[in-house]
Amino acid sequence: MFKGVHDQDGNHYSAGQVREVPWVAIPPVVAAIRVLERIAPDGLLFDSAVHAISRGRISTGRVVGFEAMRNRIEDFIEWASGLALDLDHPHEVIPDDPFGALGVARFRRSLAWHIARRPGGLVALAIQYGHMRTAMSAGYAARGRSGIHELLDIETARATADTLTTLHDDLAAGTGISGPAARRAIHAAAQAPTFAGSIRTHRQARDILGNPALTVYDNPHSFLMCVYNRDRALCHRLDIADAPSLDRCRPSCANIAHTDRHADKLVQRIQTLEKQAASEAHLPTGSPNAPGASGT
Repeated sequence: MFKGVHDQDGNHYSAGQVREVPWVAIPPVVAAIRVLERIAPDGLLFDSAVHAISRGRISTGRVVGFEAMRNRIEDFIEWASGLALDLDHPHEVIPDDPFGALGVARFRRSLAWHIARRPGGLVALAIQYGHMRTAMSAGYAARGRSGIHELLDIETARATADTLTTLHDDLAAGTGISGPAARRAIHAAAQAPTFAGSIRTHRQARDILGNPALTVYDNPHSFLMCVYNRDRALCHRLDIADAPSLDRCRPSCANIAHTDRHADKLVQRIQTLEKQAASEAHLPTGSPNAPGASGT
């Protein structure tokens, strides 16, 4: 549902309007929306009358403004750090920022950083906003000096640079690499020093993202690296995409490369599974070796 809907006379339509494209969200987002619906039952989820905590200034708008959002972000940081201390998790405390308050703009950049560095993160963002990232309207992408579209391009390019720099350093230290795409990965890593630390503008980001020789994606969850070539990709059957579907990696794909780092993590994962399999606590109910089971 679109909640911020107005009728032809400009009046707020509290019932909302059904979206043409369903908004698909992960469970934590669904839970958050359910809480917001209980806090703001009239349908306007970010009603300033409900969310804006007065700090010497009265909000005149209907929707939460930037100052209120900034205050809420700072309050959340304080609450999260306090909860970490209460739970005896001091390593999860959010440290003070040497550059001052986080603010809305910097929070958006932090969000873009985390999205761009998760496998399938850009796809997840497209789902959350209800449209394909490549089809974003010019108006949305151009809001402010640095819209979310440009931020994502910059952070995605930086993530690519980080991946190639790490691979370059590992290879220089003697790390081994194998797989059908190993040679292409080595050639890509050789270019890492030319752009490391130099990605500051959207144009620089687009130059890197548009270079097919640099399309290297680390996929730690599948213990591999994807040196993407869409003509060879097995993660796409009938559709042609400009980026891999890292949640659908196939072991026989010609775009795969493995480093010693991936092999070590795979061994650790195998050892963890072996320990779980050997533990009686993880045996399925009814197993002959399960506690309390009687043999025949």
